Amino acid sequence: MPGISGHWAFAFGVLGNIISFIVFLSPLPTFYKIYKKKSTEGYQSIPYVVALFSSMLWIYYAFLKTNTTLIITINSFGCFIETIYVGFYLFYAPKKARVQTLKMLLLSVVGGFGVIVLVTQFLFKGAARGQAVGWICLVFSLCVFVAPLGIVRQVIKTKSVEYMPLLLSVFLTLSAVMWFFYGLLVKDINIAIPNILGFILGILQIVLYIIYNKKEKAILKEQKLPEKIQNHVIIVDENNNQKLPELTEEHIIDIVKLGSLISSGKIHVASCLHNSTCGVEAAKVENMPKLQTAEA
Repeated sequence: MPGISGHWAFAFGVLGNIISFIVFLSPLPTFYKIYKKKSTEGYQSIPYVVALFSSMLWIYYAFLKTNTTLIITINSFGCFIETIYVGFYLFYAPKKARVQTLKMLLLSVVGGFGVIVLVTQFLFKGAARGQAVGWICLVFSLCVFVAPLGIVRQVIKTKSVEYMPLLLSVFLTLSAVMWFFYGLLVKDINIAIPNILGFILGILQIVLYIIYNKKEKAILKEQKLPEKIQNHVIIVDENNNQKLPELTEEHIIDIVKLGSLISSGKIHVASCLHNSTCGVEAAKVENMPKLQTAEA
């Protein structure tokens, strides 16, 4: 990678490594939850098996090419961390999920990767072998980038962004940008082309998150409004047809408690009800009853 383009390619490759490193670590909160609950619950192992297979495939491709150290470094870390994720999942998964994960590992990592290595080693030679593996990486990467469309469909259908974290979508988009420019500068279409799709889908996820997150907040606000109204009682004076101050649930509880104290004789109420001679006194206290606490 001589000249200025080589320096820029190195810079984008380093940035791609840093961002991809963060993306690889993004499932840590999920596995912390699994560790705390000692169960994988409804989590699936497919993303981790696929990521492991993808990292292995890119490492194989990188060894067939030249000046691909940055691809080897990040995908080596990918293989390491995804292996830990899969092993952790197998440890806490129920029997059925554990068997399914082992089957996927055998089919993809052992069978699929093994077949690709054997076929390319025996049927292709020299540069043709690298091109063949490159095309396989390209097709597989496109499939990996298309996979989130299921989440996009779920967001549109449910109008909820609960299962589409914004931060992960942002980092995946940035990663696609970095690796696109890296592939463009080193003139490797197998790296550049899949990341065009990755960038487009990443932007789509961010836009959907912004749209449906606002709608979700508006719906929640509307749902909370009736609850606040229900927690208030409006009292109407039948004689004057006027609304008295609203009573909250706390006020009603206090009134009930006060009523129980009065009925038990602990508090005596001096009232002028049905007594015309105390109209002046009642006016002085604004028609409010006097409360006299009984001595213990």
